[in-house]
Amino acid sequence: MKFTAQQIAGILEGDVVGNPDVEVSKLAKIEEGTAGSLTFLANPKYTPYIYTTKSSIAIVNHDFEPDIDISTTLIKVEDAYKAFSKLLEYYNQVKNNKSGIEQPSFKSDTAVYGSDVYLGAFSYLGNNVELGDNVKIYPHAYIGDNVVIGDNTTIFSGVKLYSETQIGKNCIINSGAVIGADGFGFTPNEKGEFQKVPQTGNVIIEDNVDIGSATTIDRATLGATIIRKGVKLDNQIQIAHNVEIDENTVIAAQTGIAGSTKIGKFCMIGGQVGIAGHLTIGNHVKVQAQTGIGHRVKDGEKLYGSPAIDYGNYVKSYVHFKNLTKIVKQLDNLEKKVNNND
Repeated sequence: MKFTAQQIAGILEGDVVGNPDVEVSKLAKIEEGTAGSLTFLANPKYTPYIYTTKSSIAIVNHDFEPDIDISTTLIKVEDAYKAFSKLLEYYNQVKNNKSGIEQPSFKSDTAVYGSDVYLGAFSYLGNNVELGDNVKIYPHAYIGDNVVIGDNTTIFSGVKLYSETQIGKNCIINSGAVIGADGFGFTPNEKGEFQKVPQTGNVIIEDNVDIGSATTIDRATLGATIIRKGVKLDNQIQIAHNVEIDENTVIAAQTGIAGSTKIGKFCMIGGQVGIAGHLTIGNHVKVQAQTGIGHRVKDGEKLYGSPAIDYGNYVKSYVHFKNLTKIVKQLDNLEKKVNNND
């Protein structure tokens, strides 16, 4: 797939400086560019590479003016980084624009789907599945009974969607994610043995949600586990039964959230964070990596540590912690002086 500088400039609403007919067919970092590749310059510290890159086209900011002649064709835009991101999104749309039903695959007679659907080889659609327009189901994906998937959502290879799961529009579910498996519900009997509590709820994922590879979201015991619109989840995250994550919250890899906890809007949660069950986390909360949360968190708090404390207090305390051996030695010396004076 090839694009000319003029075509790319049209997509990005940019201006071509150089050969408008030069073609590219791949993307590259500016320091690794080769003929036929497209790159970009956004960070000033990479400016020297614009003079040595072999890339055929480079996207730059409008205010960039080369100090010497360069052979690379430039496309000048308002913001090179945002423009390149837009181009990557466009590239993915073109690359993933598949349609049709590949064989072998299984589709229940009661499953229904809209226009321009792609159903990859060895994928499975159960009873009463509903797929919207332009839904992409990649090979080896499992879509259980009564699952509903909205328009323009992509389900990548190896995803497992258990029965009754609901997924909105414009979502991306990456390979290996498991959504709607039973929550971790057990109760001890009189012998101390753990017996399973039936998990009869489901998972609801609203519009514009991204879910990373190998992330797991458990179905509710009763009701629903809910991921609100605009949420972005990294790889290998565990979300337990009846958790609710509100709009536009982002969570990094290997975070675990225990059952029935509710997380607010516009939160930013780092990697390997542990959050206990039945808690409420407010809006606009920021949690540093490897933090452990076992208490209610108010709106706007910034947390660090395990158990978590205020971020500012943690940083101040950590300065003293690093010097703890030295401080203890000083205290021992002071104690000796006091004893000697006695």
